[in-house]
Amino acid sequence: MFLIVGLPGAGKTTRAKELAAAVPALLLTPDEWHIALFGNVIGDFQRPGGERWVLEGRLISVALQALRLGVSVVLDFGLWGRDERSALRWLARAAGASSQVVYLPIDKDVQVARIVHRQETAPDETFPMSAADVDQWREQFEVPDAAELDGGEIPPPPPGWPSWQEWAEDHWPSCSL
Repeated sequence: MFLIVGLPGAGKTTRAKELAAAVPALLLTPDEWHIALFGNVIGDFQRPGGERWVLEGRLISVALQALRLGVSVVLDFGLWGRDERSALRWLARAAGASSQVVYLPIDKDVQVARIVHRQETAPDETFPMSAADVDQWREQFEVPDAAELDGGEIPPPPPGWPSWQEWAEDHWPSCSL
């Protein structure tokens, strides 16, 4: 399972499509599903159980089923947090598959230019993003470390969580493991 990691404008979906075609692999991109199902791109990331988390959970369930069948998967989720990436790496391993973190770093000026271009040329495929949003997201984003990028050991779940499975089931409430 390939985990595509990066901020808006980093080229995640482009790289995910290239990778899925080359491997070949099942490509799961929440933004495409979200627009079709809910009529907007971002959804509710603020509250547990929000529509975006429910959608991602269902797509993860599909990904795990595919992995168990021997089908490669590309998750084009962004995956800003180390815990999300660790949980997905653990889930892939539990499904009998390997995982690879594919990180797409981006310079802020390039990121902003790409976002502006996307909003001008494909407004129905994106959502408004301000300079303040970009700054906040860049602060929130946890850059993958060498262990993640090299497929190293998966750290233990955060304090209070006995397993990555339980963390994942809480984070993505519709995820069937």
